[in-house]
Amino acid sequence: MNSIFDFGLMSLRSGWSAALRRGRRALGDESGNAMIEFALVVIAFVPILLGTVGMAQVLLDSIEVSNAARAGASWAMSNSTSSSLNAGITAAAQAEAADFGTSLSVVPTVYWACSTALAGTQYSTLSAATTACTGGTNHPVELIQVSTSATLQVPFHVSGLPSGIKLPSSITLTGSAVTETE
Repeated sequence: MNSIFDFGLMSLRSGWSAALRRGRRALGDESGNAMIEFALVVIAFVPILLGTVGMAQVLLDSIEVSNAARAGASWAMSNSTSSSLNAGITAAAQAEAADFGTSLSVVPTVYWACSTALAGTQYSTLSAATTACTGGTNHPVELIQVSTSATLQVPFHVSGLPSGIKLPSSITLTGSAVTETE
């Protein structure tokens, strides 16, 4: 009886050993795992990459719109006596923001302020500023503000967001610069 029992135990052991060896081989086979890991990385990485590229483009366009305002103000500073002041400012700003061209809105505003309070009250005429700017060294100063804006269409749309969250379909970028005329 001992020998039959030993034979059965040996058979059971060899069966378990074979099953364990097969299981280890199956666990060691990673050919399908690599494909699943790649799919998970693509699913997570591609939207992040596209979002980053989209935000970088918006940031670059925002800088371009701001620089256009500065270019218009710079042109105004050196050409303040020009009879076509608004046209020159607009042309300089639109040339700086070549990606937007004529779709860039440029609004130049000429105003006067007192030299002791440049950020204070804005006067629409020189005579109003002269009347208000009294005192020893206080005198009227002519300033030109150039405001630029451009509307950007959002290049991507996200579906599946909760009902309370809605992304805009366009973004308005703005820039502004103020300079004193000479």
